[in-house]
Amino acid sequence: MKDSIIIVSGGMDSITLLYDFKDRIALGISFDYGSNHNAKEIPFAEMHCQRLRIPHITIPLDFIHKYFKSSLLEGAEAIPEGHYENENMKSTVVPFRNGIMLSIAAEIAESWGLDNVFIANHGGDHAIYPDCRPEFISAMCEATKAGSYNNVMISAPYTNITKADIARKGKELGIDYTETWSCYKGGEKHCGKCGTCVERRRPLKTQESQTIPNTKNRGNSSQIRISEY
Repeated sequence: MKDSIIIVSGGMDSITLLYDFKDRIALGISFDYGSNHNAKEIPFAEMHCQRLRIPHITIPLDFIHKYFKSSLLEGAEAIPEGHYENENMKSTVVPFRNGIMLSIAAEIAESWGLDNVFIANHGGDHAIYPDCRPEFISAMCEATKAGSYNNVMISAPYTNITKADIARKGKELGIDYTETWSCYKGGEKHCGKCGTCVERRRPLKTQESQTIPNTKNRGNSSQIRISEY
């Protein structure tokens, strides 16, 4: 039953969620808020939605780039390098970004007669992103239910799992992760040094090392590919 919207960035997590729940998704929404990497990731979101024959729209949020402060909005040179848990990575927080996106998606869901919004936050985000934590998602779900006639729900099934869990799920689904984008710097290739590159690289390399090539069926779900860094 097509009862849901998904917030899909074009990154590893949201693309995995898209394929995981494709049978329920009636619309994919990307948000262009002027980040360094929006131009690299949104085309992947659109491509995967088209592949699954799911309508996709991109909503501009120009005011975020204009009025908010975050290294994600200030150019590649402003992006710190290191693991998500490092103190300097807090500069990548875009204040209440998920709250804004979820609010808009919930209103579109109500307008379309849909009653659920999927978002792909996960356990690795909790260290520095307040709007990815379980308590935030729970509070937003209560707000969207109370603020809509059809009691729109927020579903965040990856909230308490790791990036490695997502990579394993992607392997099962046969996702080619070279067709996703993660790097916060938004260059020609993944830099391999920013927080999201560091978090992405290890589980994907682990999955790749565990893959037994299937030469008879290159599209088999046992295959997993990673982007170059």
